[in-house]
Amino acid sequence: MSGRPESSPVGAALWAQIRDGRSPTERSVGALAEVDAALLGSDSVSALTERLHSDVFGAGVLDPVLVLPGVTDVLVNGTRGVWIDRGAGLESIAVEVGDAAAVRRLAVRLATLAGRRLDETSPCVDGLLPGGVRLHAVLPPLVEDAAHLSLRVPRREPPTLDQLAMGGTVGPFGLRVLRRLIAARVAFVVSGGTGTGKTTLLASMLSEVASAERIVVVEDVRELQIAHPHVVRLESRAANVEGQGEISLTLLVRQSLRMRPDRLVVGEVRGAEVRELLSALNTGHEGGCGTVHANTSSDVLARFDALGALAGMSTDAVGSQLASAVKVVVQVRRDGGRRTVGEIGVIERGDRGLRVRPALHRRGGDLVRDEAWPVLAGLLGIDDVQMTEQS
Repeated sequence: MSGRPESSPVGAALWAQIRDGRSPTERSVGALAEVDAALLGSDSVSALTERLHSDVFGAGVLDPVLVLPGVTDVLVNGTRGVWIDRGAGLESIAVEVGDAAAVRRLAVRLATLAGRRLDETSPCVDGLLPGGVRLHAVLPPLVEDAAHLSLRVPRREPPTLDQLAMGGTVGPFGLRVLRRLIAARVAFVVSGGTGTGKTTLLASMLSEVASAERIVVVEDVRELQIAHPHVVRLESRAANVEGQGEISLTLLVRQSLRMRPDRLVVGEVRGAEVRELLSALNTGHEGGCGTVHANTSSDVLARFDALGALAGMSTDAVGSQLASAVKVVVQVRRDGGRRTVGEIGVIERGDRGLRVRPALHRRGGDLVRDEAWPVLAGLLGIDDVQMTEQS
């Protein structure tokens, strides 16, 4: 038997199942391993079964990489190498994934495990693998050379706010403000660039929500790991190859409002669902939140304008809804290899329309007061004298 399972009778049988859109099962893998028993001997069947389990139900050669300490992202650039992020930026790692055909097989198999289909008619896929790893894969000709994969690795245990503070994400004063932001039930967004820790921070903050409250989370792909006893999760669904069966975030946000949420959470606001979210936050759903991709806190407003346009909303309509729906922006960034809260701002109207005024900005290892601090303190019901004494 060669080093590649697809070159054996076992591999050929498994690949035929996957190509036909049938997900292998524990039983079928065990049965297929017996196919080579006569050639390998019974002592080798157990080892073969274990290897096939990794190759079929895991990520194959990427399995050892996914469990490296601190790894948050694994990126396969076709046949041109594998890169990982352990918190200090991307670094190349020596992993032999194989030729273009092997990379494609890996991508298609992982898509099948995620309950998605990846082929010429559906060349992009976004899904969740067993165990919680988020998969994104793209096939040529949308990408050069061979299939490209992006794997986002969840933390085994979501960090608490205290643990994030110990790691330098925020200092003691900033930590108290974040906790007060949750307790005061003020609507907010966590904004930042790619890989800045938006989802991690939001999950940690939501874990501090009172246990009596019901959190309803709407996501494209499940990423938020919230340590809370009452979390309801809704996940969108892509259309099938016939273009049918799509369940959009817009629909799910609308449905979530009928599920009696105490906190409505949109994992990432990135499309026309922004209309339903803003409407919900303007009709009594306090404490709603989500993440949004924006490189600075000021960019959040332009981002909402762009998303509102996708929903057919004018700039004036977005501004009017946003001003009364979302009050606070928590901006995260990367300082070297560390993810930190760089600023907390408040959304308010000025002479030239909406703006985000900084209430706190990072200096040294903590947040310090900025021009809009009195406004934020008022929103959160903070006794500034007491906060000063505690800090």
